[in-house]
Amino acid sequence: MYDVLVIGAGPAGSTAAKVLADRGLRVLLAEKCALPRYKSCSGVLIKRSMDLVKLYFGENVPLSVTCEPAENRGMIFTNDCGREYRFAQEGLNVWRSSFDNWLAEKAGESGAQVRDCTTVVACEEKDGFVEVTLQGKETFVEKAAYVLDCEGVVGAVRRRLRKETLECITTYQTFNEGTIDLDPHYFYAYLQPELSEYDAWFNVKDNLLVLGVSVKDPARIPLFYDRFLGYMRERHNLRINRQTKEEKWLMPHVRPGCRIDFGMGRVLFTGEAAGFLNPMGEGISAGMESGFLAANAVAAHFEDPRRVCDVYRDSAAGLKSYMERQWDLVAGMAGTFREMAF
Repeated sequence: MYDVLVIGAGPAGSTAAKVLADRGLRVLLAEKCALPRYKSCSGVLIKRSMDLVKLYFGENVPLSVTCEPAENRGMIFTNDCGREYRFAQEGLNVWRSSFDNWLAEKAGESGAQVRDCTTVVACEEKDGFVEVTLQGKETFVEKAAYVLDCEGVVGAVRRRLRKETLECITTYQTFNEGTIDLDPHYFYAYLQPELSEYDAWFNVKDNLLVLGVSVKDPARIPLFYDRFLGYMRERHNLRINRQTKEEKWLMPHVRPGCRIDFGMGRVLFTGEAAGFLNPMGEGISAGMESGFLAANAVAAHFEDPRRVCDVYRDSAAGLKSYMERQWDLVAGMAGTFREMAF
């Protein structure tokens, strides 16, 4: 029987697994994909994420997980009226597959058992433990005193326990060979409603131009993507020679009030599974911090499960407040996000 079974080897799950293993608990970190896993993401680590890596993992993000240009200098937002807002900040440009794998390896070095290609298909709380059914090469059952669901919005555990489907935004982005008249050291976000139903973006990874749009209705992806390409051609002299890859993903649709679901009983939710997500899909820092706080609550009150969720919720008040301030900032910049004002 494990002390804690952590679902999902992303930033939230790997952080939680490392913290718990460092505290001497027997931990299983289960990841449904083969490691190194890939997730569609801008791959920009803001300074807050870099600081959390140093704090939780005891070292800086290695250059081996970065892509060119490795240095990110901040974000540039264009609001719904075409006005630019520049936020200069130290950051890093990483491949999520390499970064996430490095985090999982660190959790393993601390003593967590890392098992990839393993999907959690059922989770049921019993008297004094949680019974978890997993599927890899075969189906098997494990027991754990606690489960931390760090699987993100695409995970099945929270949906089955809560018997509800989270409202999602679909993201679509392409990688392209070509040229553009923009500084590759910045991440660009466009908030004009004619370009997307949420936001559109541009950044550069290993000399590939990454262009994306997010929508509420997946059927409208071609419409908004074509509009965005036209906008970038006209405003920034975009020239695409060849598209090398395209990908879709889901992220939570954060609603006014920024509702967070911390969990129930011996099952806690972290990161996107809990509802933590900052504007423009920045979820790495929130995932790491919520994973750390949930793990600390379990380790500190292991013998008193009635207190664990309350302690986790109370300790995450500052994280939730930070998330609310970030959404309020975007609401003040663009009328398309005015409903998110606090």
